[in-house]
Order: sequence, then structure tokens, then C-alpha cells
Amino acid sequence: MSAAARKTGRLVPAIPYLWLSAFFLIPFAIVARLALSDADTALPPYAPHFDGLSTLAEFLARLDLENFRLLAEDPLYWRSYLLSLRIAALTTLICLAIGYPLAYAMAAAPRGWQGVLLVLVILPFWTSFLIRVYAWIGILRPDGLLDAALIWLGVTAGPLRLLNTEVAVLIGMVYSFLPFMVLPLYVSLSKLDRALIEAAADLGATPLRAFLTVTLPLSLPGVLAGSALVFIPAIGEFVVPDLLGGPDTVMVGRLLWTEFFSNRDWPLASAIAIALLVVLVLPLVLLQRARLARGEGP
Repeated sequence: MSAAARKTGRLVPAIPYLWLSAFFLIPFAIVARLALSDADTALPPYAPHFDGLSTLAEFLARLDLENFRLLAEDPLYWRSYLLSLRIAALTTLICLAIGYPLAYAMAAAPRGWQGVLLVLVILPFWTSFLIRVYAWIGILRPDGLLDAALIWLGVTAGPLRLLNTEVAVLIGMVYSFLPFMVLPLYVSLSKLDRALIEAAADLGATPLRAFLTVTLPLSLPGVLAGSALVFIPAIGEFVVPDLLGGPDTVMVGRLLWTEFFSNRDWPLASAIAIALLVVLVLPLVLLQRARLARGEGP
């Protein structure tokens, strides 16, 4: 092997690390520096503590965790985190409950129809996300399409008043993130060998038992991937809670926007972002452990 080829071979593994450094580690260091600063009325609106430091003792002497202490002490912030976790978890579970049968039906459909069904799933992405969320305002408002249809059918006697509630946020979140659950599930289920299900039936397994012992275990990679793709962006979602939610549905994404743009408290907003990252690390670690336990590799 020539020297140029050896150098190229050494550079290839370095590309992911360069990407990680440029788009994660360096921005994270900047945000961490902001989080350890104080809010100021200057431009930019923060006063860093670590300019001109030369020793570790000076760094430790100026280390200020006031913004992180505020997150733990003020109920507004930790309640917002708990609400975000609950809504993201419920969104993930509902998307899984709806998406799994849908993906299973797509995978079981004739080959000629699978492409059409796949296009129908991704069709909402062809429209602006903001416009689609605004459409739900017209559907869920007291004089909207949903209430009018339910009253006309005699299901309800009056408007449900779903807009600006947690239910409205859940509806908007499930609608927005459902394709992210369906697509990984469809990929896993479409690769499933149907002969295994037939073999289970020949051995006397009921359809339910065949599903629980054959289909579900083999589709777990799609379940895990879809759950991660839904849960991670859902916990930091801003647009849906802001448009469909009310004062009782203040999620972390909305807090970030308020602190950064309205209050111009960049250090506190950076602390909120870092705390959110720490919260997201746990499901990622659990997902990686589940993948390793199934022998899928890193």
C-alpha cells in the first residue's frame, strides 16, 4: 500500500470526529460558556467570567452555577421539564399505538400498493410545518370543524373547547411526528420473512402468539428507532405547544424562546438548553444499550 493510500486510510476515521467537533463539541462549549456567565444589559447581553484566566485556581474561583441552581429551585423550570417529558412520552406511545398497525398494513400490502402508501405517509412533509399546525387551530377551536362535526352527529351537545389545552398539544404532536414512527417500523416490518410466521402457524401458534413471539421481537429495531425519532424532537418542540397550547402547557422549547428572545437572558437560556441535553442523554443511552443487547452493534 502506498504512503498516500495509508494517509487517506487514516483520515477516513477522523472525518466523523471532525464533524462531531465542528457541529457539537465547539457549539456545546460556546453554550456552556454562556451558561456560566451572568446576564447583562450590554450587547451581547451577557458578562463572561472566564476571560483572561491563566490558572485552574482562577477558573474554580470564578465558577458560577447560579443559572443551574435557579433551574432546580424555581418550580416554573422543573415543572416545564416534567411536562415536556410527559407530553413527549405520551406522544411516543400514541404514535407507536397508531403507527405500528399502519406500518404493518403497509408492509403486508401488495408490492404495487406499498409505494403509494409510502407516499401518502410522507405527503404532509410537502406542506409547510407551520401551515399544518395552523390548520389544527381551525379544526380544534370552539367553532371549528371538529366541534361542528361532533354536534351535527349528535355526539356532543356543545363545543369541547380543546384548543389551548394539553389535549390539543398532544393531537398536534401526534399528527406532526407520526410519520417519524411509521417509516422506521415499515422498514423493519417489510424485511420480515413471512415464512417465519407461516412456520409458527404450522407449529400451532395462534395469530396473537405468532405476533408476540415472531413479529414483535424482529421489529424491535424499528420500534426503538421510531421511538427515538419521535421522543427526542418532541421533548424540545416549540411550534405546536406555542400555537395549540395555553398557559398550562409551557414546555422547554417555549421557555427557551422566552428566555432567549423576550427576556434576553442568554445565560439562563443556555443553562436550560444544557439541562435539556442532559435529559435527552438518558433515553439515548438506554436505546444504545438495547441495541447492543440485541447484538446490533454500535
